[in-house]
Amino acid sequence: MAREQLEEAIVSDGNGKEEEVGVMGIAGAGDGDEQHGGGKFSMKSFLWHGGSVWDAWFSCASNQVAQVLLTLPYSFSQLGMLSGVLLQIFYGFLGSWTAYLISVLYVEYRSRKEKEGVSFKNHVIQWFEVLDGLLGPYWKAAGLAFNCTFLLFGSVIQLIACASNIYYINDRLDKRTWTYIFGACCATTVFIPSFHNYRIWSFLGLGMTTYTAWYLAIAALINGQVEGVAHTGPTKLVLYFTGATNILYTFGGHAVTVEIMHAMWKPAKFKYIYLLATLYVFTLTLPSAAAMYWAFGDELLTHSNAFSLLPKTAWRDAAVILMLIHQFITFGFACTPLYFVWEKVIGMHDTKSLFKRALARLPIVVPIWFLAIIFPFFGPINSAVGALLVSFTVYIIPALAHILTYRTASARMNAAEKPPFFLPSWTGMFVVNVFIVVWVLVVGFGLGGWASMVNFIRQIDTFGLFAKCYQCSKPPVPAGRRHRKEAGRRVALQQPVLIARFRSPCNIQASSPPLP
Repeated sequence: MAREQLEEAIVSDGNGKEEEVGVMGIAGAGDGDEQHGGGKFSMKSFLWHGGSVWDAWFSCASNQVAQVLLTLPYSFSQLGMLSGVLLQIFYGFLGSWTAYLISVLYVEYRSRKEKEGVSFKNHVIQWFEVLDGLLGPYWKAAGLAFNCTFLLFGSVIQLIACASNIYYINDRLDKRTWTYIFGACCATTVFIPSFHNYRIWSFLGLGMTTYTAWYLAIAALINGQVEGVAHTGPTKLVLYFTGATNILYTFGGHAVTVEIMHAMWKPAKFKYIYLLATLYVFTLTLPSAAAMYWAFGDELLTHSNAFSLLPKTAWRDAAVILMLIHQFITFGFACTPLYFVWEKVIGMHDTKSLFKRALARLPIVVPIWFLAIIFPFFGPINSAVGALLVSFTVYIIPALAHILTYRTASARMNAAEKPPFFLPSWTGMFVVNVFIVVWVLVVGFGLGGWASMVNFIRQIDTFGLFAKCYQCSKPPVPAGRRHRKEAGRRVALQQPVLIARFRSPCNIQASSPPLP
């Protein structure tokens, strides 16, 4: 009965608000992964209303790897090839485990509330509410502070990435001006009601990321190694732990796990979705980062955006445009939980008017816009956020919360979710959780926080706050086009010199016979 009670279906009505419709499926349907509305096909539902296992998988995979795909080669140059590959795999599985813990705690919280007769109609459950229901108000405060701050800076990073990428297509405007423009564009995400409505966007976003990842890998292999390429990493502890925390940030994108679960028709099916999404993400991050590091080596240490080292071609411009669209989607993923929190604070969360909710959400975009202009350090900011915020939000807090929730024998006996088949022991789960807490606290937050802040302060000293154009060097051009440009430049430079020599008064006087 406990498992059946967890199979409560959540669908989306015309206003994008969640509607509770029964514990066994959608309007009595046998399979909760089918569309709402009987057997009738609706294009609006097909594109707009998602809640299946596949929708959750696309959302997790699309949200997990976005602009960070462009900074992983930079991390490889700091870590070296071997450490880069091993740490990606290590943190990928570590992140999948803590995402599993979050899903278990969500199911536990929801099952307890349902037994008490609590209804979640027109209400989106969030991570801080899960902590409040299971562990009390102090844990709620900690979860709210870390989660909201991480999502705030996660949105800032997406906005910075938009400006950084578009500059490699159109450098007539500086990156700060592009930040102004894309801040206004990303503000339109206030009109997307909830994670139900990201179905088509998640699908397209993952396709765009896949194209970009394989473009990076293939372009690096085709262009080959640059002249005098060197692979000296790791050379300094500061750089090593900065790169490590960027990878920790890469696989710590499950701060929106609870909201994605709540958008599912059967949330209890989420358990292994994040792991499957991570396995697919490995096929994107490992080949692209390894190929770029092989081709450019230490040159990546001063180029945090992988696009900056690749020649300007139609293929690269397509990858930039697709990443811009995907970063818009990821901005919405990061901002939507913040929108929910703000709606609950001002009492607008139950409002069915989409327009009123959109207006209420707009104040959230303003500080994101402002922070992106203050700290435009694409790359280093990822590591700082990873060490100081991601380490607690999606690694330490979920592991500790799981230990404390099931610390008593009665809690373990009545648990809605038992230990997984591959680790069928509560003791084994607690040992893994303790290892995660200690490792991330020491290596991620401690050493990673020290290294990333040293690097971050160095960027401020070098470029200053409100930097107008961070790392703005002209991208390379293809060899054939470069030779044509250089030949044209030589001709253009020689012509004024010849004309000047011909018209020079000194030359005229020297070559003319003396006047009588």
